[in-house]
Amino acid sequence: MKLAEFLAEVRDRGEYRSQEEAEHISTSVLRVLATRITPEEADDLAAQLPAPLDDVLHTHPRRPEALGREEFLRRVADQTGARPRTAEWDASAVLSTVADAVPGGEVDHLLSQLPTGYAELFGRPGPT
Repeated sequence: MKLAEFLAEVRDRGEYRSQEEAEHISTSVLRVLATRITPEEADDLAAQLPAPLDDVLHTHPRRPEALGREEFLRRVADQTGARPRTAEWDASAVLSTVADAVPGGEVDHLLSQLPTGYAELFGRPGPT
């Protein structure tokens, strides 16, 4: 998926006013995600995303942080200046677009590294 397509999808899903806003939200969400996943997983995901979004994932720490869903959303809110509920909306707009942009097996592998509760942000059903 090309950058313009990715951002158009995020913009539609998040109901943002501009492509610039969609890019800011996308970058913020991916930056927080990069702190949560392994460097190898970040590299695999980056290979599937358009530049410059792929570069955001390369700013990951050497060891992922153990962020539960609520802490992840709090950090997204800090990055975007939003309230926690808005951060959930933002994260869902970006991560569900990621799920559509990368092969399903890659998303499944990524979700296997994340705690319960992240699946819904990727537009996937959670555990029943």
